[in-house]
Amino acid sequence: MTTPEPVSPIQRYLAAFKDTWTDQTPSEQVRFVALDTETTGLDPRTDRLITIGAVAVKGGEILLDDAFEAMLKVAYNSSSVTVHGITRDEAREGTDEVEALEAFLGYLRDGVIVGHHIGHDVEMLNRAGERHFGIRMLNRSLDTMDLTLHLKDDGAILPQSEITNFSLDGLCEWFGVEPHDRHTAGGDAFITAQIFLRLLRIGRKSGRATLGRLAESYPTS
Repeated sequence: MTTPEPVSPIQRYLAAFKDTWTDQTPSEQVRFVALDTETTGLDPRTDRLITIGAVAVKGGEILLDDAFEAMLKVAYNSSSVTVHGITRDEAREGTDEVEALEAFLGYLRDGVIVGHHIGHDVEMLNRAGERHFGIRMLNRSLDTMDLTLHLKDDGAILPQSEITNFSLDGLCEWFGVEPHDRHTAGGDAFITAQIFLRLLRIGRKSGRATLGRLAESYPTS
């Protein structure tokens, strides 16, 4: 009897996309993953991940038992690490980037990534995936900033005049979300998940009830 070849975490991640969500999938059926990362800087070409935090949202609920958090080993750029409340010793004793990425992609699978100004986080993860595995992430992503602006244009967020600050802090204030553990990856992911739940409820009432309608990009000009 032939022993089957072991399947790597990356192979399992890629296999998750063989039968995944489409534009027509109702939002209640999609496993969304609210994501935040803390990084050593803003340039994905040269900076590195410090922490990854994520929590799943499905069926109109935040799934606290379906969450992920990792602190990566960072042996340089200490000042930008300590800005995030992480000591130098903690940063040096974190998880190796390869191991952290394998664990995160195994957790993420084909989940639809949700975040506020999520492009930077996704590109940081893409760069890390290219460095170690020669892949970029296959996941769809949804920016809560774009969704908020669409709902405002739809007239679904009322009264429109009251929401002018579209930062994460501004949306916390507008939606009445307590910004607990702000500026940590796990804390910001949970805050984003709470805001996203509110946006989902508004979206369903205004006709944005499928993945395709929720994930539309907002025109930049």
